[in-house]
Amino acid sequence: MPAPDVHSPTTTVAELCATPIALVDATLVLRQANPALCEWLGQGATGARGLGLDALDARPPQLAEGARRALREERRVWLREARLRSALGDRTADVALTPQDDGLLLELLPCAGEAAGATRLTETLRGFAHEVRGPLAGMRGAAQLLQRRLEGSAERELAQLVIDEVDRLSALSQRLLASGGKPRLALHNVHEILERVAALAAADVAAVSIRRDYDPSLPTVRVDADRVQQALLNLVHNAQQAGATCLNLRTRIERDPRLPDRSVHRALRIEVGDDGRGVPAELAHTLFEPLVSGRADGHGLGLAIAREIAHEHGGMLNFTSRPGATCFTLLLPVTE
Repeated sequence: MPAPDVHSPTTTVAELCATPIALVDATLVLRQANPALCEWLGQGATGARGLGLDALDARPPQLAEGARRALREERRVWLREARLRSALGDRTADVALTPQDDGLLLELLPCAGEAAGATRLTETLRGFAHEVRGPLAGMRGAAQLLQRRLEGSAERELAQLVIDEVDRLSALSQRLLASGGKPRLALHNVHEILERVAALAAADVAAVSIRRDYDPSLPTVRVDADRVQQALLNLVHNAQQAGATCLNLRTRIERDPRLPDRSVHRALRIEVGDDGRGVPAELAHTLFEPLVSGRADGHGLGLAIAREIAHEHGGMLNFTSRPGATCFTLLLPVTE
């Protein structure tokens, strides 16, 4: 995409806007697309420019018909819950098509049902938190009894790991039940969080080999360590359930990323890669929604919770996937 023209207020706003937008000409081809739209589509900085509306349409000819109607009637046309093609699979958005002097302004907005889905997820989590308090107390007591009877230091360390995790989950449950349940932010070394996740993954029945690719120069970041650990654990468990035998944990700093609601100078990039079966194509566009699972015995909450944790930190969670190579990427803003 060409550099913004500082003398053109429209272009400058488009470049800075967090809403995915594009300028569509009279032939229904995207002539300009802002970075937010390119990211939403999983394209590079210029990947969306030159695409026809038909190339984006997962249910043709909905986009073309809506665009022609907007041009013909000279009014904004809304396409509710339109299905669009992206590099990450089909996705759903509300599309606004507004006539301009030389074509149309296309805007992608979250579907109205997404807010309701987030509310349902929060209520589901609160109910879950209430139900697990009793079993967690029983698990803690059992682990303490085992720890007293065990003689080997390695076995005692595993029992202590169980106790520590039960305490962490109990604290998370209590905070979910408390008013608001907002994250408790403090400065943390993300590699310490990742090492905790790696230790838990290694202790799992479906243990996997773990490769680390850490950036030692990363600064401490202001996060809720328990919640970020939970999000990463959910990603690891998802990989294990997909048949992964190897996990790749990678950290980097990303410059000038575009997050859902704003742009920031720096963000912490945490990648959890695996060699499992990959995300089924039919689930790609709904993977982070509550109660969506690719397994018959799955509950469909792990990835939805991970995304909610990313959002409550002002960050985002996305993925790329093919059989044998899946990577979930968590972006968290780094405050100056």
